[in-house]
Amino acid sequence: MQPLPIPCPAHLLPDATGTHAFHDAYRTAMAHNAVFVAIEAEGQHWTVKADTLTAGSGSRVTDAVNDAIRTAILRLVDAREVDFGAYTGPVYFMMHGVRDEERARELAAALHAALHEDLEPLSRAVPPASSPG
Repeated sequence: MQPLPIPCPAHLLPDATGTHAFHDAYRTAMAHNAVFVAIEAEGQHWTVKADTLTAGSGSRVTDAVNDAIRTAILRLVDAREVDFGAYTGPVYFMMHGVRDEERARELAAALHAALHEDLEPLSRAVPPASSPG
C-alpha cells in the first residue's frame, strides 16, 4: 500500500472495513509517518476515521485547524448527518452514521486536507451555517 497523496482525492481513500483492511491501512500510515485516514462500512452506514499519531511525534494539529474540524463535525452532528458521540480531536477523529460511501469519502478527503492545513475542502464539504436573515 502506498501513502495517500496530499491532497487525497476521495476515491483513493482506503476502505478499512474489517480487521485486516484496517490494520493494513493503519500500518501503512505508520510506516510512512503519515496521518491515518480511512472509511469503514458499518451496516448500511459508513464511518470516517483519522488518527494523527501515525504521523509521528513531530506532527501536531494546530489549534486553529482543530477548532475548524471540531466545528465542522459538530455541525454535521447537529444536522444529523453523523451520529452523536463523534470524536472531534485533537489527535483522533471519528464520525459514525454517514449515510453513504460517497459522502463518507468526501468527508474523509476534507478531513485529510484539513489535517494538512488546507481547510478549503472542509469548508466546501461542511459549509458554515447560514446566519438568520
